[in-house]
Amino acid sequence: MSRYNKDLGDFGETAAARYLEEHGMTIAERNFRTRSGEIDIVAEDNGTLVFVEVKTRSSEKFGYPSEAVGFNKIEHMKAAAEQYFRQHPTDGEIRFDVVEVEAAMADGIPRLFKINHIKDILN
Repeated sequence: MSRYNKDLGDFGETAAARYLEEHGMTIAERNFRTRSGEIDIVAEDNGTLVFVEVKTRSSEKFGYPSEAVGFNKIEHMKAAAEQYFRQHPTDGEIRFDVVEVEAAMADGIPRLFKINHIKDILN
């Protein structure tokens, strides 16, 4: 991964976390990693545990960011979520969301264009 992509991705995850908090969600954890995969953000939304995949793009040249969340990525998220549950048991509802972040680097500084929060990607 290039430094540009890493910086852009880090910016996108921070922007997504801020957006979710501004919309009433509580961030429980960021970058929860397992052998099965990673969850970018684990959050709580009115009693629902939410596993969030953040996709950041600098253009729509290769499609919308959420289009990069395919079957394999969802399966890895589910497996990582199961591991999260083993470590943090809960009886509440769960859901899987995607946050699309459209941004670009200008003079080495990320600039935010738009955030789109797609809730409950499994339904």
